[in-house]
Amino acid sequence: MLWWLAVAPTALWAAARLLGVDRGPLVQALAFTPYVAGVSVLVLALALALRRWWPAALAAVAAVALLGTVAPRALASPQPAAAGPTVRLLTANLLAGTGDARTLVELVRRHQVDVLTVQEFTPDAQAALDQLGLDTLLPHRQLNPEIGTAGSGLYSRWPISDVGVRRNLEGWGFSQAYATVSVPGGPPVRVESAHPSAPYALDQVGAWRADLTAQPPATPDGGLRILAGDFNATLDHSPLRALLRTGYVDAADATGQGLTGTWAPYDGDLIPPVAIDHILVDHRIAVRSVRVLALPGSDHRPVQATLTLPTP
Repeated sequence: MLWWLAVAPTALWAAARLLGVDRGPLVQALAFTPYVAGVSVLVLALALALRRWWPAALAAVAAVALLGTVAPRALASPQPAAAGPTVRLLTANLLAGTGDARTLVELVRRHQVDVLTVQEFTPDAQAALDQLGLDTLLPHRQLNPEIGTAGSGLYSRWPISDVGVRRNLEGWGFSQAYATVSVPGGPPVRVESAHPSAPYALDQVGAWRADLTAQPPATPDGGLRILAGDFNATLDHSPLRALLRTGYVDAADATGQGLTGTWAPYDGDLIPPVAIDHILVDHRIAVRSVRVLALPGSDHRPVQATLTLPTP
């Protein structure tokens, strides 16, 4: 009986993940599925070592199911034969404007960033970034700075058009700046700074799901779209997977970096990092590389992707 109790948690976790049962407290828990996948292998190994064959059989099913959902994120996938211009995109959550502005500008300069999306963007953060030269590096912008966590911004090296700000209507009411970027020698790209609500409490799960469902779908038969930001969801959450099925590709997943965590308290609390910051690109865009970087003052890690657009 004790062995069945030992195996049951990973088996139930695998069932919840495969069935997309992200409701209530399971929403937060499922973010840690990659860690549970590792534990499932240890449980299986121990059951086999002690020759508990039937519990080992259940443990094997759970381990295969969990590893089957998690392991592909560590493997690069084939990319489309895109031959257009290169776009270097960076997204960063500034933690209510406390992310270090000097570091962010240096990241833009060092990685030759063409498009930057920011979340939790405040008036003070805007002033600090411009004072440090971001207005020269990325002179075209659509900004919505707000005190607190609802602000959003989009900066571009190239001209932008069809600009605007969309506000999520549930939860925290985070805003999402967007614009169409005119890439020289390439097709225009609609870029949006994504920031759905966080499922930080049980009464916020509905808002989290509504905000994710309201994210603009890909347009695989139309113009190119990129959503980049803090999605407050991992690839183990069914609403994010549903958004991907509209025609997006997760850039980190495509390059084998999908298990690199982007959020944790990073202040000594025993919460392991999880990947909730994403760059979702149209499936016609080739992802060449992804880096998860550091930003002092924020509980998020910026994500930088180098992309190749299709020819116009």
